[in-house]
Amino acid sequence: MSSGLLLFFWLISFFHLISLSTSSKDTSFVFNGFGKDKLSLDGSATLLPSGLLQLAKDSQHQMGRAFIKKPIEFSSSKPLSFSTHFVCALVPKPGIESGHGITFVISPTVDFTRAQPGRYLGIFNASTSGSNKASRLFAVELDTIKNPEFDETNNNHVGIDVNDPISVESAPASYLSKTDQKNVNVNLSSGEPIQVWVDYEGTLLNVSVAPLDVKKPSQPLLSRAINLSEVFQSRRLFVGFAAATGSAISYHYLLGWSFSTSRELLQPLDSSTFPRVPRPRVKHKKPYALIIGLPTALAIMVIAVLAGVYYHRKKKYAEVSEAWEKEYGTHRFSYKSLYIATKGFHKDGFLGRGGFGVVFRGDLPESKPIAVKRVSHNGEEGMKQFVAEVVSMRSLKHRNLVPLLGYCRRKGELLLVSEYMPNGSLDQHLFDDPGLDLSWSQRLVILKGIASALFYLHTGAEQVVLHRDIKASNVMLDAELNGRLGDFGMARFHEHGGNAATTAAVGTVGYMAPELITMGASTVTDVYAFGVFMLEVACGRKPVEPGMEVEKRFLIKWVCECWKKDCLLDARDSRFGAEFVPEEVELVMKIGLLCTNIVPESRPTMEQVVLYLNENLPLPDFSPYTLGIGSFTPVVVDAASLTGTYTSRNWSAPSASSSSANHSKDHHEQPLESNNSLNVVTESQDIESRLSKPTSGC
Repeated sequence: MSSGLLLFFWLISFFHLISLSTSSKDTSFVFNGFGKDKLSLDGSATLLPSGLLQLAKDSQHQMGRAFIKKPIEFSSSKPLSFSTHFVCALVPKPGIESGHGITFVISPTVDFTRAQPGRYLGIFNASTSGSNKASRLFAVELDTIKNPEFDETNNNHVGIDVNDPISVESAPASYLSKTDQKNVNVNLSSGEPIQVWVDYEGTLLNVSVAPLDVKKPSQPLLSRAINLSEVFQSRRLFVGFAAATGSAISYHYLLGWSFSTSRELLQPLDSSTFPRVPRPRVKHKKPYALIIGLPTALAIMVIAVLAGVYYHRKKKYAEVSEAWEKEYGTHRFSYKSLYIATKGFHKDGFLGRGGFGVVFRGDLPESKPIAVKRVSHNGEEGMKQFVAEVVSMRSLKHRNLVPLLGYCRRKGELLLVSEYMPNGSLDQHLFDDPGLDLSWSQRLVILKGIASALFYLHTGAEQVVLHRDIKASNVMLDAELNGRLGDFGMARFHEHGGNAATTAAVGTVGYMAPELITMGASTVTDVYAFGVFMLEVACGRKPVEPGMEVEKRFLIKWVCECWKKDCLLDARDSRFGAEFVPEEVELVMKIGLLCTNIVPESRPTMEQVVLYLNENLPLPDFSPYTLGIGSFTPVVVDAASLTGTYTSRNWSAPSASSSSANHSKDHHEQPLESNNSLNVVTESQDIESRLSKPTSGC
């Protein structure tokens, strides 16, 4: 009985010992300085007498590798895991670009005969880059060269490589400072010792870096889910390091290394026993008078030339001022402030190209975003447009006008500063932008706002203001989609009770009243353009579209014909959907036809238009058969005698200027100004060919 009990206890002890042996396969080791007994060196790797491990020689296109002599036996009964902590230093060679870097490597083999130096870090080659994943290895790289072909974004980064030199995850070298509570950059090429921690457990890999005097950061630099069990078919794996140089050279040193297959068993490093990192010195040659004197003389000559160029440019582009600007002095911006606000008029801030200039977005300190228009300075005409907008800045204040904040003048350049309109121009949303279909209620608010602005321009401002270019592309939308009328480059001012001192017929084809040729501009010509604008907004199409069938080609005529057929709503824009009040849409179309009456005296004033739109005044008794209603006699310009500007659109962001651009493909919609070249064309003439003919101003 006693012998049976002894056998029973012996068997229990035996199995216990077996279980202990199988559970204690975790491997751990630590090096505070290095010796030859446990490392296998390959390539140009060298163990220095001080205990430093130098991985690659300090010359071009070298490779060096150091691995533990015996492979680590990872347990096959549980997921692969490990933790390592090492200290390295990358010391730049004086006068040469620093590179390429150090990698911590895990591989089933130490045969790297096909590896290449330089950007392949001594472990990869060209065949392992890209889609060919012939190699089976894992690496954490400390790379000091930017390789765009490997999708690297800077020359000081830490990356995780799996079977490929193109990192699956990378980030600029940095650590979260516990004292400063912010990320602090780590310069890998500083020559100072750098700590690296790599922890892998389950499928989560964490990588951290920090200077030698900093504890392990609480937050890793890189954190990535990777299943290394799928990468390595074998559980007998070699661990070690590799480094390489190319045309760029560094001294690659390892000072200490601790490794364990269990994070709990990872042994701490003792930095007090680390060998000292050597610093290469620059050899100084004795200076000679010629070597010093010649560069000095050349430097003086270069400085003199640069000073001359600077003085010439400063004089050429100096800001200018004239007597008429004194009353606008508080609204003048310095060129330097606008240059900084627009980041040098950088292309990233380009908003559009209008008839009289190019528009850029800008940001002034402690101010709302602005739009800066560089006005085309084509002699007297360009200056006239510029002055017109500057004058409007002082005298015009209305919630439905684009606020002009100021201006700047210098030789060769005229700049206008207005408030930024984040939703661009109205025509973008009517004709270009498929992502934003304005509802009927939004369109009606815009129409009422622009009508109110025109009523103010004609009767409420200090002087009567004739805008002379009312159209959808000159109506901007603010953040709340309120309409703002802009682009006063063609505006004219005159005293109340007087007449406009201009006989020039200006505007955009399709919006110009027929009497402009004989009578010149007036408030009723603005009313005509606003009537066309109302139909444009309600119908979602341009005043003249030569490519359409004859009965729909001219917007005014088509709307009137729909009215005659008692189907006025057929002319509406289908894009504002079914949520609209039919009576409101019909009201807007009828007011549009009333404003475009070919008889100037029969058109309403803008005050009456505002009352009609707000339904505070009933419409007069008229029908589609009333004299002058629905007649369209477009004003066109002979190409040979045109003095005007063809505008095109090339938007890269929402427009913010009152001078929004028109479609380059629409030859008929172009701002025109001419004294003698305009004429009325009857419907029997070939209007389509006249409108699509390019002009000399293009």
